[in-house]
Amino acid sequence: MGCGGLAMAVKRIAAIFPGQGSQSVGMGTDVVESSATARALFARAEQVLGYDLLALVRDGPEERLRETQYSQPAIFTTNLALFSAFGDVHRDELQTIVSAGHSFAEFCSLVIAEAIEFDEALHVVDERARAMHEAAQRTTGGMSAVLGLGVDPVRQVVERVAGESGAVLQLANFNSPTQIVLSGEESALRAAAELLLEAGAKRVVPLNVSGAWHSELMRPAIPRFKAAVEAARFAVPRFDVISNVDGRPYRSVRQMKESLVQSVTGEVRWHETAEALLRYEPELVVEFGANPVLTALVRRMPSAPPTLAVSDAEALV
Repeated sequence: MGCGGLAMAVKRIAAIFPGQGSQSVGMGTDVVESSATARALFARAEQVLGYDLLALVRDGPEERLRETQYSQPAIFTTNLALFSAFGDVHRDELQTIVSAGHSFAEFCSLVIAEAIEFDEALHVVDERARAMHEAAQRTTGGMSAVLGLGVDPVRQVVERVAGESGAVLQLANFNSPTQIVLSGEESALRAAAELLLEAGAKRVVPLNVSGAWHSELMRPAIPRFKAAVEAARFAVPRFDVISNVDGRPYRSVRQMKESLVQSVTGEVRWHETAEALLRYEPELVVEFGANPVLTALVRRMPSAPPTLAVSDAEALV
């Protein structure tokens, strides 16, 4: 989807970034071919990570790219490569006034708001991804999206299954009032799916992730990730970045660090985050990600502005 004449008339934008599950083999590689800025980001990523991230993104295999220790750095770098390449074309036309990223993609927002440098943010994302991968190896956990059912009946089912089975099962992502993601042990997810369909859910869809993100099963990942966060150099963002934890803008470095650590096991309150974004009255919401999903959620919100998905080289012009 190209920007066409729309960007010429729009100045104030909200920049958003998708997170885990948005990865795919080949993502962003046409942008790398056409943009020196995007190529430079992947070259810097290789230096930080110690392996050829671009080769992995370009060639796969998909099974390896799906593993969280690779998918998070890959998504982070691809998202920012798209943002940077888009900025090269439209820097004089558009002004980012607020930003948010889904789950760990908050780090993309923090980079573009100059709260942390790219290299340092990628190192922290890499530590997060490796810590979560190690935690995921200890369990048989996953995630499922519940479509077409409100939060109260979903919560009732989750509490029933968790209470009766003793298994870990939590509400993880509040993507919209009728799109809620569960996280936990596989057995509990299967049991909950049957009850949720009986309760009126339209669908219960297992997600393309390799662990039970945003659940207590990730608690073993916190010490390593927290150490990386505490060691990193953060600054207050130059424009507002909305936290997934509480749907509010960051106002201090301490708040930022605490929320980032809390998000490993805590809920992603994306709908509240999106509501906060729209209160800034952006003229355009732009999603930078190879497989965008957030703009579809934004479009369903009352009084939403136009949206644009920047996912490939065609969308840069």
